[in-house]
Amino acid sequence: MNGRIKIAICVLQYTLGIAILIEAILFVMPSARHDFSRTHMPDIVRLALGWGEIVGSILLLIPRTALRGAWLLFAVFVLAIAVHLLHGMFNVGNLAIYTAAAYAVAIGKK
Repeated sequence: MNGRIKIAICVLQYTLGIAILIEAILFVMPSARHDFSRTHMPDIVRLALGWGEIVGSILLLIPRTALRGAWLLFAVFVLAIAVHLLHGMFNVGNLAIYTAAAYAVAIGKK
């Protein structure tokens, strides 16, 4: 693989990992419960998605486990998109971008 592509994948890996880690930590905080309650879904859904993102992003930031972390994040984002769409929330643009980024990192790490 071209050296510039390796660098680009590495930059994407760490940017995605750090950004998702921060967002996921804020998402599992008790203060996020109120906003999530508007979805009328059980709080366990919020916690499962949030902790899945936290674990996936930590794995993504560790070079030896980056591939597993990318695939875990990919799966969590696909699940989050499905949950959004099933509940009539069609603003999934950011999730789609995160999903594509996780997929690109996963393919680039193979």
